[in-house]
Amino acid sequence: MDVATLYEAARNAGLLTAVTVAGTTVQCAFRAPDETVLDGFALSRDYQIDYPASWLTLAVGDTVEVAGNTFQVRDVRAIGDGTERRASLSQL
Repeated sequence: MDVATLYEAARNAGLLTAVTVAGTTVQCAFRAPDETVLDGFALSRDYQIDYPASWLTLAVGDTVEVAGNTFQVRDVRAIGDGTERRASLSQL
């Protein structure tokens, strides 16, 4: 089974979040885990979206909208065999 099929199943189950890029909306796995910074004295959010590479093309500096919030792409990495991507985001 390919990664796009898994994401389609997750989308159909309502597990993904709408992400808008340049007027186009796709469903992605949005995560906002806390990350410890300043030697453990503070927490910071590390926003990320995961998506099939065939659904979306992002580059560093692109702007995306997630749940009414605007983010800028900091980094894009391939996951696994390269058919899935993870974009790290900074909230604007």
